[in-house]
Amino acid sequence: MEYYQTNVENIKSQMRKGFLEYCILSILARKDEYPSSLISELKKAKMIVVEGTLYPLLIREKNQGLLTYRWEESPQGPPRKYYSITDKGRSTLAELDKSWNELVDTISLIRKHA
Repeated sequence: MEYYQTNVENIKSQMRKGFLEYCILSILARKDEYPSSLISELKKAKMIVVEGTLYPLLIREKNQGLLTYRWEESPQGPPRKYYSITDKGRSTLAELDKSWNELVDTISLIRKHA
């Protein structure tokens, strides 16, 4: 039983990692955000993410041309780095939306016949 629980938790963790980048692009398609607010948005959706996981994803998406950022003065402390989605990011998000819908349809078909 313990192996089973460990295996399920590992699978769930891998699934979350797999669509975290998709979630980040989805949030930034609505409005520009700084990393702490991205984490808050993800937590509201019950997706727990720590800064150590988020920052490498933001850097990777920026290096791929999917995101850009700007510095903005903050009323509460140092300037904040606000991330925004680029046109390439929006195109990628559209492709991911299509893939997500196909995946949901596939899983639904498989589950129907299970």
